[in-house]
Amino acid sequence: MTEKGANFETVNYLNKPLSASELKELLRRAGLKPADALRTKESAYRELVAGKELSDDALIQVMAKHPELIQRPIVVRGEKAVLARPVENLGKLGLK
Repeated sequence: MTEKGANFETVNYLNKPLSASELKELLRRAGLKPADALRTKESAYRELVAGKELSDDALIQVMAKHPELIQRPIVVRGEKAVLARPVENLGKLGLK
């Protein structure tokens, strides 16, 4: 993608965790509900989420405190964002 001159940003929230409000905005830009971006095979999922009926806001709080729960990578281009899994989702940003 970079070889083709495409400008984009990969959000590295493991090295620099997002606040709950930043995560909420990122998910909004990607058109995702918190549950859509949740990694369900993490131990933190089993401990903090599984079997609980959490609201979207509560789930965002948990995900912000435990960024390993967030699917990756999330790619941002302009005002849009996508979960780049599968990689074909990059087409939604005009990237291939």
